[in-house]
Amino acid sequence: MKNLKSYITQNKEQLLNELIELLKIPSISADSEYQPAILKTAEAVEKALQNAGCSKVEVCETPGNPIVYGEKIIDKNLPTILVYGHYDVQPADPIELWDSPPFEPIIKKTKTHPDGAIYARGACDDKGQMYMHVKALEYMTKNNNLPCNVKFMIEGEEEVGSTSLGWFVKRNHEKLANDIILISDTGMISNTQPSITTGLRGLSYVEVEVTGPNRDLHSGLYGGAVANPINILTKMIASLHDENNHITIPGFYDKVEELSAKERAEMAKAPFSLEEYKKALDIDEVYGETGYTTNERNSIRPTLDVNGIWGGYTGEGAKTVIASKAYAKISMRLVPNQDWKEITKLFKKHFESIAPKAVKIKVTEHHGGQGYVTPIDTVAYQAASKAYTDTFGVTPIPQRSGGSIPIVALFEDELKSKSILMGFGLDSDAIHSPNEHFGVFNYLKGIETIPLFYKYYTETSK
Repeated sequence: MKNLKSYITQNKEQLLNELIELLKIPSISADSEYQPAILKTAEAVEKALQNAGCSKVEVCETPGNPIVYGEKIIDKNLPTILVYGHYDVQPADPIELWDSPPFEPIIKKTKTHPDGAIYARGACDDKGQMYMHVKALEYMTKNNNLPCNVKFMIEGEEEVGSTSLGWFVKRNHEKLANDIILISDTGMISNTQPSITTGLRGLSYVEVEVTGPNRDLHSGLYGGAVANPINILTKMIASLHDENNHITIPGFYDKVEELSAKERAEMAKAPFSLEEYKKALDIDEVYGETGYTTNERNSIRPTLDVNGIWGGYTGEGAKTVIASKAYAKISMRLVPNQDWKEITKLFKKHFESIAPKAVKIKVTEHHGGQGYVTPIDTVAYQAASKAYTDTFGVTPIPQRSGGSIPIVALFEDELKSKSILMGFGLDSDAIHSPNEHFGVFNYLKGIETIPLFYKYYTETSK
């Protein structure tokens, strides 16, 4: 792989243009209006895998969005790597906060990305990171240096819970058989200090509905005499945390693993500037659970956050009304050992118990997944570490992530495979937010690093 860097330099424009074309397709899985774009994106991924050298590619139907499967089997006696990624993206709302249209990708230079960054929805999460693997395979097949077998499983429902992926995996154990699963849907500390994600938080996502009177009421004629669902909902939500930002749901912390002082000290070695963190977010102070640092709060501790809240009149001007209903969407990030279905039940029981009799409560479970921790003494981790060290010139730091990839635990349960999480995004890439972007440096560095992982993993697996 001596010509890897020169290959990327020579083909840089094409590598970028292909990703830009993929990012133009608004493959939003949360909104059925974009179903044609979902199908178009799946077809684009299918074509890309064919061009990259896969000998077999198919768009597999599921009860939901299709899964694109591809494979390049060169020798059944060699290790097999299964690459997972997703082609669906988050909604772009609020559109007005984007500096450029979310599905009209542009490259802009920034202080963090002096080589430029691609601004578009899905640039980092996950089209850009998924496409690194496609182009890495293309390099290896074109140069006849693919050292092992490779399979691809690219889904279209990650942003809405991966329901069809579970259905697909359970029915295709033999097709998906592998020695290690490779995922790039995470990030790293910085462009000068890479890291490998060794832990993910689980997730429980629910929607709550509070109903008061059977219709919207005049706030003058009924105000003060009838329960206002919006008032009630906000009080109930406020009560879910105490003065120390500790979650008040009974039993919520029963299975939370408390890391030792030694483990917390190791985590603290990762480079981190609180002042730069606050500056990047334009906040005067951080906020969270008492007794834990910022990096601990967003990785090894569980959380409960309101992701959306609505009810009543929100249009221009005034409308004096007591709404009949109020709603909120709530996500709970969970740590390993917390079972997401158990936590969902605890939430439902508690939320219903704290509601006054003047309203009715409905809790709807949307989706969730288990947390995950991967050891750092495995062949896969050591191969990834060596690959990063070669391309960045610095040994990567193992790091737990605050995000969730529920399917990682599913893969281990169904396919009996470990996953290695080789992310190349940065915390500042604004995933799920307006102005999402992915550094050109990061995209190309991923294409450079991935083939080395294949090489080192194959060598050490023999």
